[in-house]
Amino acid sequence: MTLMVVAGPSSPGPGEREQMLELAAKHLVTQGVARDQVVRIDVPGRGAGEEGDGSLRAELEPMIPLLQSGSLFGEAQGLELIDAQNLQKAELETLIGLLGGADLSTIEVVLIYGGSVPKAVKDLGGQSVPVKKMWERQAGQWLDAEIRERGLDLDKSVGQALIQRFGSDTASLGQALDQLAETPGKITAEMVLDRFKNRPDEPTWNITDAISKGDVATALRRLSDFLVHGHPLVYLAALETDLKKKSLAAAAPDQETLRSWVGGSDRQVGRLWSQRGRVRESSLRRAQDALVRADRVVKTQPEEVHRVTLERLTVAFCRWYG
Repeated sequence: MTLMVVAGPSSPGPGEREQMLELAAKHLVTQGVARDQVVRIDVPGRGAGEEGDGSLRAELEPMIPLLQSGSLFGEAQGLELIDAQNLQKAELETLIGLLGGADLSTIEVVLIYGGSVPKAVKDLGGQSVPVKKMWERQAGQWLDAEIRERGLDLDKSVGQALIQRFGSDTASLGQALDQLAETPGKITAEMVLDRFKNRPDEPTWNITDAISKGDVATALRRLSDFLVHGHPLVYLAALETDLKKKSLAAAAPDQETLRSWVGGSDRQVGRLWSQRGRVRESSLRRAQDALVRADRVVKTQPEEVHRVTLERLTVAFCRWYG
């Protein structure tokens, strides 16, 4: 028996999840396990699932006979445990016991974790494969490689349009390429934007990054994408957090003090420190006042005015920060 642990981000997006599942499937195929011999179990979320007879929820019970007995006919079999981070304490202990005591050379086990992997699982040994958070830059690199592999003749602007529509969702990007490959004639960025109406699940740091550069067009486009899935108050909270960091950077006597105040990686702190002189103190005060007014509007006024309020706020921030 061999064990493979695929460890991804704590909140994997569609692109990361697709990559994690592909790694699991490739491992099982490489080890000679036919797809129809794989027992896939999606671990229910905490507090979900049906109650079982023992310490396991009903959805997890099929792993017991597989790990205890294996195949009656000696075929290679696989266990694919998806969202293993949702295992309850007793369930994890049961799984550790089964894996630690199993002596079945014909079984392949793949555990897919979103977030940190428990020490007890690491102590079992086996192969560990990390999957990092995918941002738009990495998705763009993936897309370029995929376009070359498929032999598609697409302008760079087409790839940029695809990223604009699908963000880092490589699964959807791949499906879009499948459709474009069957499209006759020259493919343009305008055609892509008109054909695909998807909006990516936009992380707020993409918007604050555009605001810091004073890029009004990009900031407004990304705000529009964010509001498809996100709430205005979440956006305001992101602006407030970014404003606090800029204010602390302006007040910090040195970089080490700033690090102790805001935390974060060396790269993030270094970036804050290098940009601390770009925004005037008066602009920071105006930004704070504007945030308070926008928060009041979102909490007290009809939804019809929320979007225009956030757009005007975003344009103002671009002017004050850029």
